[in-house]
Amino acid sequence: MRTFGAKMAWKPGDVVVLREVWQGRTWSARPVRVISDSAEERSFYVAPRNPRIVPVGPDEVELRLPVDPWAFRRRTSSAWRILSFAWPDVAYAVLGWWDAQTEEFGGWYVNLQSPLVATDEGFDYTDHLLDVLVAVDGTWRWKDEDELSDAVALSIFSPADAEGFYEAGRDAVDRITNARPPFDQDWSNWRPDPSWTNADFPEGWSPEDPG
Repeated sequence: MRTFGAKMAWKPGDVVVLREVWQGRTWSARPVRVISDSAEERSFYVAPRNPRIVPVGPDEVELRLPVDPWAFRRRTSSAWRILSFAWPDVAYAVLGWWDAQTEEFGGWYVNLQSPLVATDEGFDYTDHLLDVLVAVDGTWRWKDEDELSDAVALSIFSPADAEGFYEAGRDAVDRITNARPPFDQDWSNWRPDPSWTNADFPEGWSPEDPG
């Protein structure tokens, strides 16, 4: 596995797979467009109604925690337009989101996760369940604390892990609200390259055998 900046950089507009993994197994995945790819920062674009792969249980309901058994189903993402940032050795990504119909900027979504690891098809990470919602006015709140509590109770994560996730979340809020780069500029009017169509998984890609 390669570290954050070890692979030759992807070019703007390239389609890569962001794969969420659990103990080496695919948990979920989505194809995204690369906006930037450097040793300091990576950013991606997710179009509205983009395809994604999700884990489901025997009842076909999407699972929230990595418990056996699970199968994969192809679904579509939300109606939001998403801009995502990630940094080396930083245990979260920050996603900006816009209403695809009105173009209204909705704020920032902090996804607590492991730092990205480069693969031949894109990047892998492990989700840490806890999230943070940061409104346009800078107010914020935790999201999915119940899922993290359940994961600790099931020994999926330890109490020490959970405290580390909260610490990373507070750092993300500080990065946004205190205008640390790239949040030292106004992103509310950002728009993707108009030539970019919805991304899809590479031909032959499978969550069972991602390559």
